[in-house]
Amino acid sequence: MAVTEPAPAAPPGAHEAILRRQSLRESAARTYARSLPIVPVRARGLTIEGADGRRYLDCLSGAGTLALGHNHPVVLEAIRTVLDSGAPLHVLDLATPVKDAFITELFATLPRQLAEHGRIQFCGPAGTDAVEAALKLVRTATGRTGMLAFTGAYHGMTAGALAVSGGGREAGVTRLPYPHNYRCPYGIGGERGAELAARWTESLLDDPKGGLPAPAGMILEPVQGEGGVIPTPDAWLRRMREITERRSIPLIADEVQTGVGRTGAFWAVEHSGVVPDVMVLSKAIGGSLPLAVIVYRDDLDVWEPGAHAGTFRGNQLAMAAGAATLAHVRENRLADRAAVLGARMLGQLQGLAADHPCIGDVRGRGLMIGVELVDPEREDLSSGGPPPPAPELAAAVQRACLRRGLIVELGGRHSSVVRLLPPLTLTDEQAVAVLDRLADAVAAVSRAPHARVKAVAGAGPGAHHRGETGPPH
Repeated sequence: MAVTEPAPAAPPGAHEAILRRQSLRESAARTYARSLPIVPVRARGLTIEGADGRRYLDCLSGAGTLALGHNHPVVLEAIRTVLDSGAPLHVLDLATPVKDAFITELFATLPRQLAEHGRIQFCGPAGTDAVEAALKLVRTATGRTGMLAFTGAYHGMTAGALAVSGGGREAGVTRLPYPHNYRCPYGIGGERGAELAARWTESLLDDPKGGLPAPAGMILEPVQGEGGVIPTPDAWLRRMREITERRSIPLIADEVQTGVGRTGAFWAVEHSGVVPDVMVLSKAIGGSLPLAVIVYRDDLDVWEPGAHAGTFRGNQLAMAAGAATLAHVRENRLADRAAVLGARMLGQLQGLAADHPCIGDVRGRGLMIGVELVDPEREDLSSGGPPPPAPELAAAVQRACLRRGLIVELGGRHSSVVRLLPPLTLTDEQAVAVLDRLADAVAAVSRAPHARVKAVAGAGPGAHHRGETGPPH
């Protein structure tokens, strides 16, 4: 297999020079740039062209932001229309025709019960600020302060969002078990494992000695993305809705990454028929530009003016690009397309897993797919559980993918899950190319145990986030 296709090259040495300057000048907190040492100069659809003259198939898609891929014509036209109109680009939270059109299109896609009785709050441009707004909203509306969150969750990088994420330490947040079919906390998996998780949640809430701070809300992801691509069972999600509704606990659905058709429904909660009290939306709703909102039941709208604000909550270009994206996904039934193509890709990846013991699990929903790498040689057969995760192996597969012109990201508790988030415009031919390159990368890494040991010794766990890597060869 050819490593990558040729593309128009930047000036000689530009690629290495830019990467070198990045390493010298940018923060140690940078993440994607460490494991993906490329310099994008052009992009269209699934494809990125690097300054090194190579083309890459992008299955990161801005961490799920690019529902239509890079520079989709409807997005570019929407942006040009606003620019050419002379409309103001920055208006704080004033009403504009562009904002009105965005809200109208967004509400047309929402679960009907929420759209008919909903309010929208425009937040700062990142999803994490929308999470902060949702937490603030339910605490204000209920007068309570505690929060119910889940193991393995990821809701953002600001203080409140981090507190309700999986690694949070805030005393006011009660961590509940999230059902996981492959690595079930009860060692059972399936419907029984999800039922036990729901039963534990209900028991804890009703236990007068449970020690829970009075909960202002429950926040969950319909599919845990950064947590390792773990879909919630539909029946479990319905149980969470029942449990919270009976106790007047607002339910917050974090659809920052799962929304706009990604999982095979326009919003991931639609798979279960659940209507949350609050939805947190960002990423794809801005059509590739920064935009974040919360939509919530009107009876929760008890805020005073200025209770949540942000200078850049009036991004007109993002609203125009977002409205165009929402309409294109809806009119072209791209969510249905994601469901069909995603199921096909999952089936093919499960076939790959049958040939490679280092693939412990393949899971996902729609075009939100995860492949968990494991170390089968360390499997403890006496315990009956799955083999341990293999983060070093996953990092080696990611590097091998990049050498073959495929961009993937890692996730999961141990960074051992190779994640695929291709655009919803992915064609059948492109899906084949993506899976061929991934399969070739897995096979190459599996065939080279000595090289893998050498890479592990040089990198160490988590090194794809902390240390520098060189450009692909």
